[in-house]
Order: sequence, then structure tokens, then C-alpha cells
Amino acid sequence: MPEPHKLIIIGSGNAGYSAAIYASRAQLKPALFSGIEIGGQLALTTEVENYPGFPEGIQGPELMARMRKQAERFGTKIIDKAVDTVDFSKQPFSVWVGADEYQAAAVIIATGASARWLGLESEQRLRGKGVSSCATCDGFFFKGKDIVLVGGGDVAMEDSLFLTKFANTITVLVRRDALRASAYMQERARKNPKIKFTWNTEVIEVLGENSVTGVRVKNNKTNKESEIACQGLFVAIGHTPNTEIFKGQLELDAKGYVVLKDRTMTSVPGVFAAGDVHDHEYRQAVTAAGSGCAAELDAERWLEKAAA
Repeated sequence: MPEPHKLIIIGSGNAGYSAAIYASRAQLKPALFSGIEIGGQLALTTEVENYPGFPEGIQGPELMARMRKQAERFGTKIIDKAVDTVDFSKQPFSVWVGADEYQAAAVIIATGASARWLGLESEQRLRGKGVSSCATCDGFFFKGKDIVLVGGGDVAMEDSLFLTKFANTITVLVRRDALRASAYMQERARKNPKIKFTWNTEVIEVLGENSVTGVRVKNNKTNKESEIACQGLFVAIGHTPNTEIFKGQLELDAKGYVVLKDRTMTSVPGVFAAGDVHDHEYRQAVTAAGSGCAAELDAERWLEKAAA
């Protein structure tokens, strides 16, 4: 078994890379496991225009490549593998990649959360070409456009209201005959003249070759199919935190997000969390980066106290 690390970081999105940059500059010589989705959700995003320092915007994959290079420059050991299991019951903590065990005195979890999608081939093909799961990230690109949004919960209503700042119209498709959103959010959305609702309706295909031109939908009561012309499709049916391997090891909330106990520390002292794996409110690249920094600083101080 290799010599135990001072710090292991699990995850390679904004939070993970930010934590790695700070940790390597602090001479902690961290090991970072990139996971299956190297670079996290931003690696699947095209234009990023709201990240500070890039007035002309930057492609998501390029931003992640730059952050990775920065982390490596200061000495982060990046292992392009996904962690399969963990044991946080004793010190040093252990993580396994297959049969290979790695140990560390402290761990930062930055595995993020994955947007839920409709599962359509056409949806996947047109991601970043009019299909999005992040209204606050991409709404700006839809000025004067007609948009279809899928979802009926609070997030869907929040996204719909946000998109009214840019879009001409927002057609909200709800697969049931009622919204799941809170009464307050329902009232706000219903009162906005740009938002209209279509009930008992599901998207069966996203139309367009190189950009979205519309959606084909089906009424799940009558099975009647029709098309809606639009220039954008936003999917707002929730996110799933990537915490499966931490079940039974850390306290998770009802939706599976990591619960923080003291600043960025989890229910296990010495194990910290950063980014969307615990944050289901903001879910922005810049907030993930900030929480990665905070988690590293907390971990660094914790290690100093543990060694004293």
C-alpha cells in the first residue's frame, strides 16, 4: 500500500480543483481522484460567460483544463479513476479504486450532483446547442427566444421566472395535471404573462439538427402527439447528488446530499465536503470554487490541530 496522504480529494469539478490548488500550495501534496466525469458538469458545458476573469467568456472544458493544469503545476497528484468504496470509520481514512487502497488523514468530497435528464437521444445530442439544465447559467443566450421548460416543482418555477428576464415566452410542460411547487411559487409563475402551462404533457423528441427548433410532445392522457416550436429546451426536473458510495459512511439528507455539521465538515471529523454534493441552493461554478477553497482551509486547520 502507498504511503498515506495528508489529503485526498474525491472529484474533479470546480470545487475539487479549487481545493487541490489551495492544498498543493499549502504543501499538503494532495491526491485527487477525478471520477468518471472528469471536470464535472462544466466539462459538458459550452460557453461560460459568468465566471469572473473571462470577459469574453470561455468554453467549459477549457476552463476545467486550465484549473487542472493549475492544480498539477503546484503538485497535485491527479488520478483519473473513480473511487468505488470508502471507509471513514477509522484513521487513516481509506478509499478504494477496485482492489487498490489509498489512505489519507483527511478527505474532501467534491463529487458534485448530476442533473436529471429526460433520457432522449435527441436531448443528449443537442445539449449546449439549445438544451440546458441550468437557467441561471444559460438564460442570457435566449434573449427574445421562445423556450420550453420541463418540470413542475419549485426549481422549475424559479427557473421559469428567471428566464422571463430574457425569453419572449416560456411554455412549461407538466407531466401531471397539477404542479408540485409550493403555493407561493405557483402563484408567482401563474401571474407572469410570459409563462404558460401545458398539462399532462411529455417531451418525446427534441427537434433540430445543430440547434433546437422545437419539441415533439405527447399528451399522456390522450396519447395525441404534437409539435411546439421553440429555440430552447430547459430541463428542470432536479439533480441527483453523487453520494452513493458515502451511504452508511456520512450523514446524508432525505435527497442524498451531504449534511454539513461545522462549516464544511461532514458528520465525520476530518471529512469535508465542497460544491454541489452538499449545495442544492446555488449550484454555480463560482460558488463551488469558493466552497472548495473553504473546505481546503478547514481541512488544513484540522490537520494542524490533529498533528499538534
